[in-house]
Amino acid sequence: MFATKVRSYAKVNLSLNILGVSGGYHMIDSVAASVDIWDTVCAKPRSDGLINVYMHGLGSESIPPEKNNAVKAGEAFVSAFGTKGADIEIYKDIPIGAGLGGSSADAAGVLNALAKLYKVKDRAAIKALADTLGSDTAYMLAGGFARMQGRGDKVTPLICPRTLHMLLFAPSEGVSSGECYREYDRCPDAPRSDSQNMAEALASGDFPAVARNVYNALGAPAARLSGAVGEALEAAKSFSPSACAVTGSGSGVFALFESEELCRWAKSRYKGKIRTRIIKTVLPKEAKISRLSSPFALTEEEIENAEGER
Repeated sequence: MFATKVRSYAKVNLSLNILGVSGGYHMIDSVAASVDIWDTVCAKPRSDGLINVYMHGLGSESIPPEKNNAVKAGEAFVSAFGTKGADIEIYKDIPIGAGLGGSSADAAGVLNALAKLYKVKDRAAIKALADTLGSDTAYMLAGGFARMQGRGDKVTPLICPRTLHMLLFAPSEGVSSGECYREYDRCPDAPRSDSQNMAEALASGDFPAVARNVYNALGAPAARLSGAVGEALEAAKSFSPSACAVTGSGSGVFALFESEELCRWAKSRYKGKIRTRIIKTVLPKEAKISRLSSPFALTEEEIENAEGER
């Protein structure tokens, strides 16, 4: 029996602009949202300081330990907080290489699971640790609606009073983030939306404004690198959604619709071979806590009435 179990949610990038390069890293301004796809992270304590991670599903079993961010997260946690180790099982449902943040979700899930297991409550220290593990990892600790700036390490929780519904197209082939950024550098794209506008549209629940500000600067580079991404984008556009975009550096593409019924309609009529999945935004438990300190903060009563963990 495992001593603790946590869910770590996938994300979509509703907007993603690239503002330049600093210190060898691309500076981004992105609004992301958690969606109802998650990996399950289970942990039980060990009597020594070892971290053992066992992956299950979607071909994750073949990930070498030295390249697995979940392993790195566990080892970094033990080193930073001086705790014992853990045996960790990760059951994957977040597609790999789809721009949904699966690797970062696993790293964040391990940090959250170990913090729960060993009663470590210093969230600032955990966030600082997450910053060393990947640009999305700090955001993934809480998830929800948030704006990520800089390298992705500056995370501002946002609110949205409505659930957003999407049809996800998830090609089987992934896109290398590094290659996608290099392709962007070769042919950069002028920003077409503003993350501040997206944040304000979400806060007011203005769905048309949200749709107008959906944009990803990495979308065109991803499509140039992968024919499957281009195919997914064309498939998404064929159903005339309110908006559609690549998430992250691909290869996943989401089509935003005004209702779940429209998502179901589009899914039922899609005859292509790319995997599709109806998804919606969710508010993980950890995000409820982060919202209390947001500049767009909800009251505790509003948070309790907001969409909960599924």
